[in-house]
Amino acid sequence: MGKNIYAHSIDLKELTIPNAPRKEFAERIVSIEYRGYEVESCDDGRKIVITKPGGKSVFGHPKKEDIQVFIFNPQNKELWQISHKQILDDVIAKCEENPVEGKKLIVLLEKTLNGEEPNDFITEIRNLSFQTGESPEELIKAYKWIWGQEDVNYPSGEGRFLSWGAYKELFESL
Repeated sequence: MGKNIYAHSIDLKELTIPNAPRKEFAERIVSIEYRGYEVESCDDGRKIVITKPGGKSVFGHPKKEDIQVFIFNPQNKELWQISHKQILDDVIAKCEENPVEGKKLIVLLEKTLNGEEPNDFITEIRNLSFQTGESPEELIKAYKWIWGQEDVNYPSGEGRFLSWGAYKELFESL
């Protein structure tokens, strides 16, 4: 699957919202103004950025409070709108490369899923070593915000937990 990349400058405001259980994190996302935000910095210089509104439409009605999540490279101004499938495919490749490290990655994703802040265990994230795909840091920090987006879009449903089944199955297969 190709990457959905836009090469364009973007006006970003720095924003910090610590991860939290789904309802609390979603409420914080809903309360922010419409614009672009730099929400995470990564060791390789890339940033996780969000834009609000995100453009999600459910049954033809726009979800005005949702967000879009991108990995931004400030050096070449590339915005990559990363997806669930791209992250899952990357994690699968990492697990095939090194099942032991792959399990550790899934455990750290689960900590994030459960509302823990990735920066609180950043050393564990940065100690993961893979030759394939994106850095675990970008994947985990992007997923923090994608899961927040899912909780905004589906507050009465599964939200962030809808995508988790594939990771649970992957973990159990290792």
